[in-house]
Amino acid sequence: MQPILFFSFIMLLKSALAWMVIFENGMSWTLLLKELPFALIIFCFIEVFAKKRKILYYLLANLLMTTILFAVIMYYKYYGVIVTYFALAQVNQVTAVKNSVFSLMDPYFLLIFVDVVILAALLIKKKGDIDWKMKVNRPSSRKVALAVLTVSLIVCLFNIVPNRASMNEIVKAEQMGILNYEAYMIFSSKETEYVEPNEISQQKINDIKKIIPVEQPFQFGTAAGKNVIMIQMESFQNFLVNLSVDGQEITPNFNKLVNEHFYFNKFYQQVGQGNTSDAEYVVNTSLYIPPRGAATQMYADRELPSLPKLLEEHQYDTATFHTNVVEFWNRGELYESLGFNNYYDTEYFGEEDTVFFGASDDVLYRKTLDKLVEMDAAENPFYAHVISMTAHHPYTLPEDKQYITLPERFQKTLVGDYLVAQHYADQALGAFIDDMKEKGLWDNSLIVLYGDHLGLPIYSLNSNELALMEEMYGREYTYTDMINIPLVIINEGVTEPKVFEQTAGQVDITPTIANLLGISMENQLHFGQDIFNQYENLLPQRYYLPTGSFLTSEELFLSGSGYSDGKHFSLSGTSTESGTATEDEFQRALELLQLSDSYVNSLPLKDGEKPSSK
Repeated sequence: MQPILFFSFIMLLKSALAWMVIFENGMSWTLLLKELPFALIIFCFIEVFAKKRKILYYLLANLLMTTILFAVIMYYKYYGVIVTYFALAQVNQVTAVKNSVFSLMDPYFLLIFVDVVILAALLIKKKGDIDWKMKVNRPSSRKVALAVLTVSLIVCLFNIVPNRASMNEIVKAEQMGILNYEAYMIFSSKETEYVEPNEISQQKINDIKKIIPVEQPFQFGTAAGKNVIMIQMESFQNFLVNLSVDGQEITPNFNKLVNEHFYFNKFYQQVGQGNTSDAEYVVNTSLYIPPRGAATQMYADRELPSLPKLLEEHQYDTATFHTNVVEFWNRGELYESLGFNNYYDTEYFGEEDTVFFGASDDVLYRKTLDKLVEMDAAENPFYAHVISMTAHHPYTLPEDKQYITLPERFQKTLVGDYLVAQHYADQALGAFIDDMKEKGLWDNSLIVLYGDHLGLPIYSLNSNELALMEEMYGREYTYTDMINIPLVIINEGVTEPKVFEQTAGQVDITPTIANLLGISMENQLHFGQDIFNQYENLLPQRYYLPTGSFLTSEELFLSGSGYSDGKHFSLSGTSTESGTATEDEFQRALELLQLSDSYVNSLPLKDGEKPSSK
């Protein structure tokens, strides 16, 4: 039984490393009861059933569990969630952002593989050091191994079964143990409980959200007949607005838009595993992301109600612009489902001035402008969705795009690189705005700008970087701040500068644009609301925050095992033991997610013309 003790001790140390990185309370003596039994089950199986080459099986089992723990650590550092087999199935997408992922790796994470390397080297030696191999391969007491196996299995079940109902995925993994949680997620047969299609209606959604109808909506039709240009800004968080560092304005062009037009400062992301592509999905459908996976991969086979389809009914031409390949995150299928007439990807933008995954924002805006001028010359108005990308994690721009020099304390930090990247993106945006004005597009277009998702995850920052964030905020950097992105709406010739304080999210963009254009959404189911005319909101969150988390007009509620052990954060960022978010709101947020999942699941599979690549 010596090999079992040795390898179990090794796995216990590795589990302790993972717990230290992931869980708020760090390492705990409960590791013995939550992680060790799983390893014992695997090793006891080897002792009972392996008659030859036991050392090889031990090493393979050790390598498999080590790889799982390493994947959990790295995925948490990037996404802030516990990776599952389903997310790892999307590894082809993760490898595309490998530079982002590995930029978050602390060198000590690699200690988790030290024993694997040493033992593998010893195993393949042809001479010497073979006594330990012979000892490992000796048969052991099957009765003892079976007894340990039985007890370990009982302990694992004791960890798993009572905690299946936990809402917060991180809490669930801590309650079960990481390896138990991964096994549970593989073998769990729990299916989503869908609501019958005939029970889903706009009235029901409005009732759950407590939307109050407005007879004469504010801003209704003020942009009627105008082009719509929507600019999705990579990793753009709200704290950048009017931010200066030692007298240097980080986003001067965006600040000018904020100060001269409509600005929503309590606007929040609602994306999931698909990140940027999820933002494209949410803002164009007014639906929530799926319970797991990226919307582009889970929902792109459906006939989705969308903003492009709604506008096409009113004689709009539609197109979307992104400098990456359209296959990334299955965007080609998504664009077809959304009903875009055309998309423009790498094939159009080329490889000129490539940064990260495609042509730079300078190239994006310059070549997009050429097409917008063409579309504007046509008889009908157009809707263009423009996706920026250069300010992408890990924000390591080439020197010729680093237009500002930050103080030394920001040098060689993720925070500093982020600010430099966003300053470049802002300069490119400013040039695009000037060009639109010069070409006559500005005055005749409704222009919407928003951040796609967070750029500086709390769990990715070291203590020095968190101190820099606290310096800029003037207080601790919190989850509320992390998911807060800006929204600016420009309706030239109509709007006066105004800051709107109501809470809103990406799901609200489509109904808000429809109101401005004077287009009814009565016949298109949507989960967002027109934020010019609704002042209370309920915004369910998924993925980046645990299931069951939601935003209200006053605070962010972060779920625990359920409602009772959840945490409350005011929208100003302070944390309190109790807050205004109620259990009723908690249940209604979950109901909204279930209705959205059920509705999309009930939609017919798509069967129509594909948009053409340009």
